[in-house]
Amino acid sequence: MIGIIGAGAFGSALAVTLGREGRDVWLWARDARDLEGQISRKLPGVELPESVSITADLEDFSRADTVLLALPTQVLGGFLTENSATLDSKALVACCKGVDLATLRGPTALIAEACPAARAAILTGPSFATDIARGLPTALTLACADEAVGHLLQHQLSTAVLRLYRTTDVTGAELGGALKNVIAIAAGVVIGAGLGDSARAALMTRGYAEMVRLARALGAQGETLAGLSGFGDLVLTCTSLQSRNFRFGHALGARETFDPSTTVEGVATSKAVTALAARTGVDMPVAAMVAALVDGRISLTQAVQSLLSRPLKQE
Repeated sequence: MIGIIGAGAFGSALAVTLGREGRDVWLWARDARDLEGQISRKLPGVELPESVSITADLEDFSRADTVLLALPTQVLGGFLTENSATLDSKALVACCKGVDLATLRGPTALIAEACPAARAAILTGPSFATDIARGLPTALTLACADEAVGHLLQHQLSTAVLRLYRTTDVTGAELGGALKNVIAIAAGVVIGAGLGDSARAALMTRGYAEMVRLARALGAQGETLAGLSGFGDLVLTCTSLQSRNFRFGHALGARETFDPSTTVEGVATSKAVTALAARTGVDMPVAAMVAALVDGRISLTQAVQSLLSRPLKQE
């Protein structure tokens, strides 16, 4: 049995793709309105397979050896602490991208702190929930420090259309998924402000360099950032309006309103990353610009000027 906590778009999409393979899946929803019968409100027109059971009681997960945590990073730590008695000792796979603003930790560190007996892993990479739910081919990174556990999870969670690549570099995979959200906001600002595709390409390239610098400073392998969880996810989220982070940045750049009920992980992550950069002495001008812009400390004009006025240097 596989448990999935969080019946948002991504959690529901994972339930759909695993359920279509006939696997026994239990999907937990805090808000019953997210699911009406076997239909997900977050994925219009997509029906959950019969092998997916819906529950609002975490005790139903007692038989689950593997639990996917499809919750926003900023609420993950509190949820794990509150429900550690039920979740400890299981394989817990974080399905979120970000850095916890309160602790400056990634999802697997939050798992380890709240559930020390759990086997922690993270599932990340370039993916839109609607693509997964529609059965379109998708490849993701599964990162687990324990190679044997990672191997088991890779086979347990892969499907005919969801291909998982394994790594033990958890730090690199986590930071790739977290940092690309910040760069995606900046890319959205560029396009929303009408600065053009050439400017976006330059922004993505320099943003990627920032991602690698911080990841290496925190002990990650640079090549991990060149994979699905870094470069792959960066390309996807910086070039599509399906990305919430890109849409948010686009609204900022175009001076338009944005739905405040939409979770935009890159907002909190930009602030956490700026703190991490200061702690490690890593120069991250794009992340710093995003953090200042979303906080209202600088205007859009000032944000653009802050990047264009950077000193000329060797690439």
